[in-house]
Amino acid sequence: MKRAVDLIFPKNLIQEPVIYQMAKEVPVVFNIRRAKVNEKVGEIVLELEGKESDLEAAARYLQKRGIRVEPITHDTFES
Repeated sequence: MKRAVDLIFPKNLIQEPVIYQMAKEVPVVFNIRRAKVNEKVGEIVLELEGKESDLEAAARYLQKRGIRVEPITHDTFES
């Protein structure tokens, strides 16, 4: 199963390898589809692939680290 999410990183996490750390903890495959990062905020469109329960665990992991996770619909993702 695949799911696309929009990740909003706070300033204090922009330099941290949070996505890498998530993938080490949760068995999902990630693909960075788009990224916009500056010194104040980071926004990443991330595609996740794995079992439904692992996708949920990945989202929870990122949220616990302080990242806002917003689902992207298929229509929004492909445009």
